[in-house]
Amino acid sequence: MLESRSQLGPHHPLRRFFCVLAERNFYEHLGWPDNRVIRYVADLLADFADVNRVYPFSRDSGHRPTGIADLLLAAETGTAGVTERNAHRHIGDFTLFMMGLFPEHLTGLKTRLVATCADALIDYVKVGKRSYRLVAELPDEAQSGEEVALFRKLSDRFELCVAGVACIREDLRTRGKAPFDHFRERLN
Repeated sequence: MLESRSQLGPHHPLRRFFCVLAERNFYEHLGWPDNRVIRYVADLLADFADVNRVYPFSRDSGHRPTGIADLLLAAETGTAGVTERNAHRHIGDFTLFMMGLFPEHLTGLKTRLVATCADALIDYVKVGKRSYRLVAELPDEAQSGEEVALFRKLSDRFELCVAGVACIREDLRTRGKAPFDHFRERLN
């Protein structure tokens, strides 16, 4: 079982809230009752409710990578002080999160001048799929066969996972103020 990276305990109300939303949307809207994927997505959303978990790495210079281009550089060079595997796991999580909950922000990146945003040229789907695949393939003695299978599934069915998170986004919109509204405000 994957350990949560958040300070929220397994029975925290926010974690349970995202579990219910993920189950409902993956079951009803996608017809995909994969409990491991559902739990992973729910945990990801609960963890990323804290914006510091969205941008957790910092380089020796104190600069905090905030875009995929920065995160990819950190993963490949080890400048963020984390293993390549953990950096790629975060890149997969970040792309899934952004594509599912904030697609309008990504669309805005594509319309900016390339000189102002290196992420404008990045294909988030390809990067997310590749990063989850690398998590499955990079050696880690603590990673179980179930975890390898989970990350392969996240890679192979990345677009479906994004669609599931997008369904959760719409579900949150119907509820009024959503847990990620503070994050959306920081993006603008």
